[in-house]
This record gives sequence, structure tokens and C-alpha cells, in this order.
Amino acid sequence: MSNQPKATAIIADDEEPMRDMLRKRLHEAWPELDIVAEAANGIEAIALAGQHQPDIVFLDIRMPGLTGIEAARMLFNRCHIVFITAYDQYAIEAFEQGALDYLLKPVNLERLKTACERLQARLGKTPNNIERQLSQLLQQTGRSPSSGAGPAQPEYLHWIQAQVGNSLRMISTKEVLFFRADEKYTRVQTAQGEFLIRKTLKELEDELDPNEFWRIHRSTLVRVDAIAEVTRDLRGRQMVRVRNSTEELEVSRGNTHLFQQM
Repeated sequence: MSNQPKATAIIADDEEPMRDMLRKRLHEAWPELDIVAEAANGIEAIALAGQHQPDIVFLDIRMPGLTGIEAARMLFNRCHIVFITAYDQYAIEAFEQGALDYLLKPVNLERLKTACERLQARLGKTPNNIERQLSQLLQQTGRSPSSGAGPAQPEYLHWIQAQVGNSLRMISTKEVLFFRADEKYTRVQTAQGEFLIRKTLKELEDELDPNEFWRIHRSTLVRVDAIAEVTRDLRGRQMVRVRNSTEELEVSRGNTHLFQQM
């Protein structure tokens, strides 16, 4: 029996269902890996890393407090770092080699196994090339270690996380027909059905590509290429009909400029 100590890791993601999913898939990909702690933001990740001294930290990029990138700047010489995110605006190819790895949500089990194999091969070795690769990532997001915060390149949301019973459903934004405010929730409408999420329309509007989604009403965001037609009702209001849905969506007066030909 080997006396080699177990590798240890921390998971940092602001979505508890995503932490649960990653923990389960890591158990499948690397049963011996010991998940010693979980963090809901970058600040917690740094504090827990100081407490547990893990070999690996799995970091979501977009988190409150400190982003995963900002946390990585403080952790890069202390542990191996794997970024896990729903965004694909970065040059993923830059992380296919070296100490940093980069996985897209929802995490594919086979891809995760590959990442784990790379990490196992590096355990016991000082993380190398991390500073250079992290510098490249920061430059791609409009930030550099020397210049501090700068104008960031847009990074748009590509996956919506919806809780369905005890399961987490990952919905591609390409599937979404429209979003509608629904009291404390936001309704996500797809051709297959509807889902409720806790994000507000304002949060979604800030995170979605404005060329793909238009705010047509204070309670509605619609996917532009899902629009089938725009008509006027008997009261003169512009009404949007989207493909694969019988629902009509009202355009508020302040947004009628979006359909200037009407």
C-alpha cells in the first residue's frame, strides 16, 4: 500500500448546485482526491486555501467579492489552479498546456478526467509557467498584474443554471426564446418548456450579449433570432411573437425604436 498522502482540493463557485455537481464528478474522475473545503466566493477561497493549504483549487471565474481571476493572482504560487466557468470568451487554447487548466460548464466527465490526469502528473512539483499564463489571461480580460483594473473585454453568459427538483439543468442561451420577470424569480422560456431562476432581468441584461437579446419591456428580454413577427394589436401596442411559442410579448413604448419600421 502506498504511503503517498492524498491530494487535497478546494472548490470555489458561488452556485451551490454547481459545487455539488463538480464534487460528484470529481469523485468519479479521481476518487482519491480529498475535497477539504468549498467556497462561495473568491474571498472565501483565499481564506480556506490559507487554512487548508490544498494542492489544487478549482475556481469559478465570475464570483462575488473577488473573481476567480483575482483570487488566482493571490494563489498562483501556492497551489495548482483549474478555472471552471460558463463563459468561453477566453483563449482556451492558451491553457491546454502548462500548469493552468480551463474547463467549461457543464463540465464534461471525460474532459475532467483529462484535467485530473494532468494534475496528478504535476503533484509534488512547483507550479510552473503559471505567472506567465495568468498574465496572458489577465491581458485577455483587459487587466494585467502591473496595470490593475482596466477596460475588460465583454464576456457574455452562454449557460443558464436552473434548479429542477434535486437536479441542476444547464440551459444554453441559444435555446432560450425569452426571459420574463415572475415575482421573485425570472422565467426562462425554451421550446422544450419553462424554468425558473433567481437571477433578475437586470442581472441577465448585463450578462447577455446585447446583439442576441433585446430588452423589449421592463419585464421581458427576448432572443432576437427567435422573433417570428411583430404586429400591432387593437390598442396600437407592438406585440412580439416568437417561434415555438403561442405567447405574445408586449413591447413597451420606450422600446418601440427597436422595431422602427412598424
